[in-house]
Amino acid sequence: MIEAIRGKIIKVFKNHSLPRWLVFLIDSGTVFFSFLIAYMLRYNFEVYTFEISTAFRQAFLVLVVYAIFILVFKSYAGMIRHTTIRDTYKIIVANFSALIVLFFVTYMSRKNDWIPVFNIPLSILLIHSGAVTILLFFFRVFVKIFYEFASSSSHDRKNVLIYGSGEMGILVKRLIEGDPKNIYRLKGFIDDDKKIQGKKVDGYQVFSRKVLTKDFIEIEEIKVFIIAINNIAPAKKKEVIESMIGFGCEILDTPAFDTWMNGHLEVKNLKKVKFEDLLGRDPITLDLEKIQNGLSGKTILITGGAGSIGSEIARQLTRFKIKQLIIVDQAETPSFYLGEELKNKIPGCEFRIVIGDITRTEDMEEIFRKYKPEIVFHAAAYKHVPMMELHPHEAFRVNVGGTKIISELATRYKVEKFVMISSDKAVNPTNVMGATKKICELLVHSLSGRKGIKTQFITTRFGNVLGSNGSVIPLFTKQIADGGPVTITHPDITRFFMTIPEACQLVLEAGFMGNGGEIYVFDMGDPVKVLDVAINLIRLSGLEPHKDIKIKYVGLRPGEKLFEELFSVDEPMIPTHHPKISIAQVADSDFETINIKIDKTLASLNKMSETMIIEEMQEIVPGYKSKFELIYR
Repeated sequence: MIEAIRGKIIKVFKNHSLPRWLVFLIDSGTVFFSFLIAYMLRYNFEVYTFEISTAFRQAFLVLVVYAIFILVFKSYAGMIRHTTIRDTYKIIVANFSALIVLFFVTYMSRKNDWIPVFNIPLSILLIHSGAVTILLFFFRVFVKIFYEFASSSSHDRKNVLIYGSGEMGILVKRLIEGDPKNIYRLKGFIDDDKKIQGKKVDGYQVFSRKVLTKDFIEIEEIKVFIIAINNIAPAKKKEVIESMIGFGCEILDTPAFDTWMNGHLEVKNLKKVKFEDLLGRDPITLDLEKIQNGLSGKTILITGGAGSIGSEIARQLTRFKIKQLIIVDQAETPSFYLGEELKNKIPGCEFRIVIGDITRTEDMEEIFRKYKPEIVFHAAAYKHVPMMELHPHEAFRVNVGGTKIISELATRYKVEKFVMISSDKAVNPTNVMGATKKICELLVHSLSGRKGIKTQFITTRFGNVLGSNGSVIPLFTKQIADGGPVTITHPDITRFFMTIPEACQLVLEAGFMGNGGEIYVFDMGDPVKVLDVAINLIRLSGLEPHKDIKIKYVGLRPGEKLFEELFSVDEPMIPTHHPKISIAQVADSDFETINIKIDKTLASLNKMSETMIIEEMQEIVPGYKSKFELIYR
């Protein structure tokens, strides 16, 4: 019977809340009638001893004064079921302010002999002020208790632990308690501060992280673990996630504190932690002044600007006082969405979206002629290894041919700086994609050494970026959502991983470090086993690897290495002033020789077989081992 009543009540609470106008009317009515009661209390309910008409007129006067301060301090605002100390404070301040004003009115009335309606007995004002404060407070407490009674049933609620019992933790706790959908039940806080361990915060026990064992999780039936610490250090966050990841709990994270303070207080703001959080990377420090000096007032061209890297470079460039941003990409739909994003989120940004193919010389020259870019970020390229193994003609035409066209236009139109995005697959390449990137590196490096060339040619080299289009994280996430299996090429395969913002921040930093000719290589931390990536993603989804989600090995694909490298043996590493950026010292290349070989291949591309194209690339990159001769290590 009680559960049935609860069900009906919670249904009402989920769909309805008291509107502000109704709360204002209830508060006003409480003020009015409690004044009349105070009047009768003052005169021991002997109604014949005072003028009833005067009492009513004074009640209306009191109502007007209280209503003004209720509106000023907005003590009627907010959802009653979420009443906090702050709401009580508003009531007290509003009522006290009204009392002071009424005291003053009474004083002036007695001094200047005003009409009786303004001469209110001080004892009645005091009785009324105390009574109305208590009544308004208990009205809110009653609604809150009534709601908690209605929502206290155990239907499909998930037990929750909150990591962090500070301001953010308490905010999350109140959010959970006030959620109309009532899907979580808080079991306590976890905190590393020994001073509060074993005590209670807002009525809930604070535990040490030492209690986080499989037995504790099972006994308490913990299903959700929420990280609620403002500005938690990446390494600490990684440690906390790793301590929970094997228990089968859903691990959620809170958004930035300023988001919460701006009023976006909803349970849906709690998001699952991302694989990037397991990297534990410290924030990258940029020389913002140097970057700003290099970008200020400049027109900047980004090829491949709608792709994962290009679009993030575009977003980050909007932080600086650039003149204009020209975004070139042949993909119409991503370009449209990027344009809408920049227009809506960064309304002051001056940008142009140009749909174009970097291999069409006339179109690209028109862009250079029309916009006269001073800085070029060249991110356009085919990047998927298996696809390029099947299409070496396209890989060479776009990656090499496109880079040749854009770099030559950069010199012709006297671009100040040309920054090319390369890949760790260019080191000792074993696939078509890596070989084309290595050729691009050689071409750009050789261009920087030519006499009379004022353009600074810079190459940036890094590995896999998390979350990029077609990368392993979105693929695994989709496979997990589909129920598996998660497919991995080899149990021992490793890769370097970096987030897209990290990579693009370092691209900007490297772009303004040198004088041209450098190949900058980014520190991507230790290589990560792709198998570990899959296992962690499955566990972050609250599932058990090999049990809930199967893992299937499909074998190495043509041209794929077991591990990637950032430097080859003949490329000594030179440190820079930035701890995450080094220089690969490569031998000087002869531009004429490389250029002739590239032109020869491009001219005969459609007539060549797959084998012939690979042989031509091997002639330019002697260390390139094709899929026909590669022996996997």
